[in-house]
Amino acid sequence: MGKKETIGIILITLVLFVWMYFNTPKTPVQPPHTKTPTEHVIDSTAGESAATPSVPKTLRKMQEPAVSTGDTSALRLYGKTFAPLARGTEKTITIETSLYTAVLSTEGGVLKDWTLTKYTTWRGGPVELVSYKHDGDYSLLFQAMDGKLIDTKDLYFTAPITNGEVVKLKNGETYGLTFTLNVGDSARIVREFTFKGGVYNFGSRVEFRHMDRYIANYEYQVTWEHGLNYTEENSVDESSFSTAYAYSGGEAVSLEASKAGEAAKQEITGNTNWVAQTTKYFTVAIVPKGKPADGAYLRGTEDHLPNNGLQRQYYTALEMRFEGQPVQTDSFMVYIGPLDYNILKGYNVGLEEIVGLGWKWVIRPIAEYIMLPAFEFLHSFIPNYGIVIILFSIILKLLLNPLTVSSMKSMRKMQALQPMMEEIKQKYKEDQQKMNQAIMNLYKEYKINPMGGCLPMFLQLPILYALWAIFRSNIALRQSDFIWWIKDLSIPDTILRLPFTLPIVGMNQVSGLAALMAVTQFIQMKMTTKDPRQKMMIYFMPVMMWLIFNNLPAGLNLYYFIYNLMAIGQQYFMNKKPMEEVLVKATPKKKERPTRPVMGNRSMRRGS
Repeated sequence: MGKKETIGIILITLVLFVWMYFNTPKTPVQPPHTKTPTEHVIDSTAGESAATPSVPKTLRKMQEPAVSTGDTSALRLYGKTFAPLARGTEKTITIETSLYTAVLSTEGGVLKDWTLTKYTTWRGGPVELVSYKHDGDYSLLFQAMDGKLIDTKDLYFTAPITNGEVVKLKNGETYGLTFTLNVGDSARIVREFTFKGGVYNFGSRVEFRHMDRYIANYEYQVTWEHGLNYTEENSVDESSFSTAYAYSGGEAVSLEASKAGEAAKQEITGNTNWVAQTTKYFTVAIVPKGKPADGAYLRGTEDHLPNNGLQRQYYTALEMRFEGQPVQTDSFMVYIGPLDYNILKGYNVGLEEIVGLGWKWVIRPIAEYIMLPAFEFLHSFIPNYGIVIILFSIILKLLLNPLTVSSMKSMRKMQALQPMMEEIKQKYKEDQQKMNQAIMNLYKEYKINPMGGCLPMFLQLPILYALWAIFRSNIALRQSDFIWWIKDLSIPDTILRLPFTLPIVGMNQVSGLAALMAVTQFIQMKMTTKDPRQKMMIYFMPVMMWLIFNNLPAGLNLYYFIYNLMAIGQQYFMNKKPMEEVLVKATPKKKERPTRPVMGNRSMRRGS
């Protein structure tokens, strides 16, 4: 391996290290589910009273201390019209399907609970994406004519249900549910929900009847206020996936709350097709049907938890136009379930873009159109994902074999050339220019590209990144067992917990597959590095790769371990070829003698 090759490998590895460092989980901890009280606040301009009818066009909800909803406080918060609706008796109804159990409440007309039946948390408990502790979610927000900001989550609806009623739906069966907020006279807000067994989404319809006398500014919002509960062991890792999205102008706009104590905000104007929030493996999305929203508002906060934990919470809202007509009806589709690429793509509204599959213009196409279909095809007849990964490693090795062979041959040629290069360096050690020219002539004489060993490796990097994206975010690999100590291919296969955390790399455990991968890397380096001056690289590179891959998913390390084993076997047989047969001088091209043009048959010319 030549000096330029070594520098190239180091640079490539450093780029890989920096990129993965900023996306690698650090400290595992499960965040507690805590209730965050809220109060409604108008994001107004300086000096403008919240009670003044002339208020900003855009509504806002901000996190503030809770207040009592007694008679005086309710009147101050909700005004004369809506204060009486802040008191009432709660009734709940439970919808049970094969995929989820949902609880809805007349208090706010919201979802109180949404528990998935086919998934469990890392502790083995049910995945509860919406919690009672947050008083439910999925409500309406608007400004009243008296300047009060009204969130329907705080008001009591009526519904023709029995408290504690349970409705069980078989796949394909539907059930409709209506909540009514009687504002006064003939004015009311009606929220209709339609559930269907066997799917993760439900239909939602809102009707404003004679509300033109109560709603100001020709706008209302459909909100999801409290994010989703975390479900994985490592809250830092899960937070790195926790993101808010809005789809506008044909692309998904994202917002990440990445600074503790500082709220991240983003407002999207113009036609908006949906808003969504994600954790590592689950999502909630609100999609307007029939017509797009007028815009969206995203807000996120990041909070530190005990034991170096982390949690991000988002507020998302669709900004809908209120026409001011006696009757207005809008419809929505709400999805609450797994971050499954195929399910989301099936809705044909671009929801699949919230699945983290790498950089949009380079990595994502490889992951989306090559890697995922290949994995799904193999898994269609191989149930164990560990075996799928091993078989995939073999197939990819065969496909990339021309690049690998080219790289290995180039390295072998550089090794064979080392003695001659040393002679040149000694001969022209006083004249750098002549030395460089002589080395270049040597490369030309033996038809050697000094970067020939690095280029094939560089071309394989997008594949590595695509695999990394799939292994760390594909819900199919979540809690996917393989063999022995490898119980989950989507997280590091920990064989030892450290009583401390190494700085910079954030290492607090030892991955068995990462260690095995590093061993195979060492063997490869030992087989290919012959220059005594590069002896330290034989030890440095495997250690560095071990530190990089130690916190990465077990599936990715399994892939590289198998890939390296095959590369070792291939290198072994290539090294058996005698070194004198490796170098072959370029054959100079012979100058071709010009041929005289054919003038045609002489006898025919004479007779013409």
